[in-house]
Amino acid sequence: MDNGEPIVGIDLGTTFSLVAYADAAGPHIVRDEHGDGRLPSVIGVTPGAGDRPPRMTIGWAAREHAVENAGATVYSVKRLIGKGVADVSEDLPYLSYDVAAGPRDTVQIELAGRRYTPEEISALILRELRDRAERHLGTPVRKAVITVPAYFDDAQRQATRDAGQAAGLEVVRIINEPTAAALAYGIGLRQEAAKPEPRGHFALPMARCTTESTGAADEAGQTVAVYDLGGGTFDISVLRLEEGVSQVLSTAGDTHLGGDDFDRAIINLISHEIHEHFGVSVSAPATKQALRTLAENTKIRLTDHDQAEFELDLGRDRVYRRVIARAEFEGLVAPLVERTIALCEHALKDAKLRPADIQQAILVGGCSRIPLVRKRVGELFGRPPYTALNPDEVVALGAALQAAILSGRRTDMLLLDVIPLSLGIETMGGAMGKLILRNTTIPCRATEMFTTFVDGQTAIQLNVLQGERELARDCRLLGQFELRGLPPMPAGMPKVEVEFLIDANGILNVAAKERRSGQAASIQILPNHGLTRDEVDRITRDSLQFARTDMAAHRRIDLLNQVEFDTQKTVQMLAKVGHLLDDADRARIGHDIAALRQFAQETTDLDELYRRLTAFGHSTLRLAELGIREALKADAGQPGDKVTR
Repeated sequence: MDNGEPIVGIDLGTTFSLVAYADAAGPHIVRDEHGDGRLPSVIGVTPGAGDRPPRMTIGWAAREHAVENAGATVYSVKRLIGKGVADVSEDLPYLSYDVAAGPRDTVQIELAGRRYTPEEISALILRELRDRAERHLGTPVRKAVITVPAYFDDAQRQATRDAGQAAGLEVVRIINEPTAAALAYGIGLRQEAAKPEPRGHFALPMARCTTESTGAADEAGQTVAVYDLGGGTFDISVLRLEEGVSQVLSTAGDTHLGGDDFDRAIINLISHEIHEHFGVSVSAPATKQALRTLAENTKIRLTDHDQAEFELDLGRDRVYRRVIARAEFEGLVAPLVERTIALCEHALKDAKLRPADIQQAILVGGCSRIPLVRKRVGELFGRPPYTALNPDEVVALGAALQAAILSGRRTDMLLLDVIPLSLGIETMGGAMGKLILRNTTIPCRATEMFTTFVDGQTAIQLNVLQGERELARDCRLLGQFELRGLPPMPAGMPKVEVEFLIDANGILNVAAKERRSGQAASIQILPNHGLTRDEVDRITRDSLQFARTDMAAHRRIDLLNQVEFDTQKTVQMLAKVGHLLDDADRARIGHDIAALRQFAQETTDLDELYRRLTAFGHSTLRLAELGIREALKADAGQPGDKVTR
């Protein structure tokens, strides 16, 4: 409950970051002295002179001097957080600052003779937002809700939390950006629906008058799609808003698709033409920064104008002049826009919905202003997208609402989010055993029983995986740990309970316990890096493309494991009690063991393999009964459990 201490909501963005708070009147953006709520996510170091030491600048001051201070100005750090150098290799040619490999291949940024991690840079931005909020509220701010893209993986979420802590903030919750936007949209609906309708006018903005049941979210509910195209990432979430409850039905996205990529389409065009006309390669930090600024300004201008004219002074009386028409720009970025549309279709399929089932498509993020984006979103959902909310501010407003819920200041709202990708462990033979499926509502818990495959096994290694494929090699390894100290027992005897627990922040904890001995081990997944764009694409697309072959491969692994387990146990049983059988039965069982093993290695007919495995079990029942009887006579305890996987 509320103890009087404020909890702010922070949108830590690729291009701009914002902080907001909520009171009885609703959520509010904290603005600077010029009335702007945005803080550029840019850090610069101004060189010192004489006895004056270097000075660090944050926000607008750093952005304004980015060209002359190109090598010491950091931007788009959100694309680096929680990742390794190999993951960001495609970004490096476009950066005017130096990036180096730190411990475990983590990213480190060279800035004025010192190395910074992306978390440290992000912490400086968060601290500036915290200070802004403290000045406005007149009280210390120690707690925050911070938003992240829905497709941020565990490493990126943990890195964001670390950045908050480094900024002196207790991060009480990490929530997904589209979900925060939906919260702000939902409260906006309720506030507008409560206003008296002016005579002769619609009660709601005209942008919403094309849909059915607008303004009736409390009574009948709405199914909405939040299309979030920011500076560095894209997310699409499908939610059900009903009676103050925001439930995420599905989510999809790409952590490497955003406004930076739209800028790069222009940069690549200009760089190619400069090299072609002048024989000059764009490599100097100042030129890179100038080109980046020019591309961003061109993109923004083409949002409201049919063309943009610019020039770039290359020195030595070489001036590059160009006019880019909106149609040409749209041709450059159309493949990027279509990638977002494909992800929207994927999210709809996961939610088992059609575009016509969506009452509103809510646009979030600065790049959602691009006319081509609005046109394609409207075409997909069959209605104009909802644009009444400021796309730059809506995520921070939603974060402030979530902060108000956590502080107890709002009790009329509930947020139910989901995980974006399935989670599980690697089982014997390299299969992916999924414990929690994608789009499961969080917080959540799942448990499953496993056992050993080798007699006398005293340790088990657990590989924790993320992905949609059926084989471990096609999924992402998040982390691994060992359960040690198991008493040596026959294969199949240990009962290992594996538990996956995902908290409200989307952070994964994995625990394993052997129930007979009580031995336990656990891990909070802290992988070194985040998902690359290629990995996200592979996870989301290959799971569908290879579904049939993956399932067959998984089934084959399970059957081969069972064949090996059953025949191995039969060999052991023959050694123990085979003398109680006549010679013909012993010979028949030995022949059946060899035949089943050979068939299992050679066949591709999995149905026939299953039939033969079942028949083998029936043919060895007599031997199994003798083994159990002799074990009981020897007072050896209860028989072992069957292998669960």
